[in-house]
Amino acid sequence: MAFRPETPLLAVDIIIELIDRPERSIVLIERRNPPFGWALPGGFVDVGETLEHAAVREAREETCLDVKLKVLLGCYSNPQRDPRGHTVSPVYIAEARGVPQAADDAKNLRCTPVSELPDDLVFDHGLILCDYRHYLQTGETSPLGTG
Repeated sequence: MAFRPETPLLAVDIIIELIDRPERSIVLIERRNPPFGWALPGGFVDVGETLEHAAVREAREETCLDVKLKVLLGCYSNPQRDPRGHTVSPVYIAEARGVPQAADDAKNLRCTPVSELPDDLVFDHGLILCDYRHYLQTGETSPLGTG
C-alpha cells in the first residue's frame, strides 16, 4: 500500500439565509451530539463527494431545506476549532426559502437575525459569524488567518 499522510478531517458549514424572512434570518441548529450548543448546519464530507455537494446535502439533512450556494465565505482550519480533533471546514453562504425543520444531527433549530445570536455557539462558529457580519457590511470574504 502506498504511503498516505495523516491529515485533518474535512467538513463543511453553511450559513443559510432565509430570503423570505425579515432581516434574512439565518438558521442555527442545536446539536444532538457533543459538543452541545448552537451551531451552523454542517458536517463531514463523504469520500467521492465535492465540497459543494456536501454543503447542499448537509443543509438538507439537518434543516430539510434545499439551498442555493452563493459564495464561499472562507476556510477555517485552526487545529483547536473542534474539540473532537483537527477539522478543516470551508464555510458557504447559501439562500433558502420555506420553513426549516430539525432533522438528523439537529435536535432543534432556530431562525435568528445575525444581530441576535445566542451566547452558546460551539466550535469557532462565533468567529465565522463575525466574519459573516463583516461580509454583509463590506462584501469582503473572511481574511486569511496567518496567526
